[in-house]
Amino acid sequence: MQPPRRYRWFIVAVFFSFMLLHQSDKLLIGPLTTPIMEEFGLDEAQMGAVFTGALIVGAIFYPLWGYLYDRFARARLLALASFIWGATTWLSAIAPTYPSFLASRASTGIDDSSYPGIFSLVSDYFGPGMRGKVYGLLNLTSPLGYMIGLALALGLGPVLGWRNIFLLTGAVGIVLAVLIFFTVREAPRGQSEPELADLDQIAVYRFNLKTARSLLHKRTLLPLFAQGFFGVFPWNVISAWFFRYLETERGYASDLIFPMMAAAVLFMAAGNVLGGALGDWLFKRTRRGRLIVCTTGVFTGAALLFFTINVPPENTLLFAGLLCLTALFIPFSGPNVISTVHDITQPEARSTALAVQYFIESSGAALAPLIVGLIARQTTLTDAILLICVSTWLVCGVILLVATLIVPHDIEQMRQQMRDRRRESQEMLAQQR
Repeated sequence: MQPPRRYRWFIVAVFFSFMLLHQSDKLLIGPLTTPIMEEFGLDEAQMGAVFTGALIVGAIFYPLWGYLYDRFARARLLALASFIWGATTWLSAIAPTYPSFLASRASTGIDDSSYPGIFSLVSDYFGPGMRGKVYGLLNLTSPLGYMIGLALALGLGPVLGWRNIFLLTGAVGIVLAVLIFFTVREAPRGQSEPELADLDQIAVYRFNLKTARSLLHKRTLLPLFAQGFFGVFPWNVISAWFFRYLETERGYASDLIFPMMAAAVLFMAAGNVLGGALGDWLFKRTRRGRLIVCTTGVFTGAALLFFTINVPPENTLLFAGLLCLTALFIPFSGPNVISTVHDITQPEARSTALAVQYFIESSGAALAPLIVGLIARQTTLTDAILLICVSTWLVCGVILLVATLIVPHDIEQMRQQMRDRRRESQEMLAQQR
């Protein structure tokens, strides 16, 4: 039986707050790159290692978080993740040397890999017809978080310094840990599936080795994992280096960068919601709908970024316009990939499936900031960003076309499993009576 509608949206509000402020802290380092490099005397390759370190640690912890979420109470684990966020951010704020900053900043990757539990828990509060929109709403936190981080860096950075800003965002993590621990309730796994939503009691299914092996038979997961390997390259490159690219290679001052990036972020936020809504709408008409939206967004975003980067620096209006248009399309895949993973996997395996997806994404893209730093040292940031982003998005588009062709079979298999579970739950209730 579904919980009250008001409480379901309260859960979304809590998770939105957690992800928004966590993303602000995670992405804050991008706008603060220049003062950090100046304090420690770093070059691009050394700073690229800072970005890459956190990504590698996050990738390593994805499988562990996924397993824990599918075995134990997700709400309690999310509270723990929030506490780790606050503690590790504090450590990076007080690091006295580059090696200690490199190590402490890498430790922030532990909580960066905690999101599969959020999406898994939300999937048990909202059915398939709503998930794309809800996931799109939650994915707003990435661009909006970057915007908050940018505002903190530009507004408070010169006043407080980058260390005090990290102390502030770390404190927020501790506060949210307390909020999640005392207000978020665990939900029965699978309660929002259409076949099970009206049942008073659902048979309990636990994640085990057999369930894990069954994921290997989901043919759609393989191309989704493959595109994930390449798909996050551009995101990590843009979040790590784009601010510096605007400063140093386009020669824009901060009073121009902020409104330009603010507009792009608003379009990116709209793209998350629009992409999720379009995916839900088209999914109701064809089971290939979500992946059609993904593929369209990836190809369009790659083309638009190519044209955007090649706009002359003095033509700021055209550059800003194309940047906003690019930002609208590139988030289309985010909510729809998550929804598709949940469309084809059992409720008790969703955290693990999504954690594997994120693990592959992170393991592939963890080196992206470092690679860009190395390429930029030999050529320019412009060439490095363009090469990495456009090439990897084109590869993703081709792979998504393959996933689009085969996804209906896996969705039908999943729906049949839910119909079987409904029958088993009804038989269990009949025996109890």
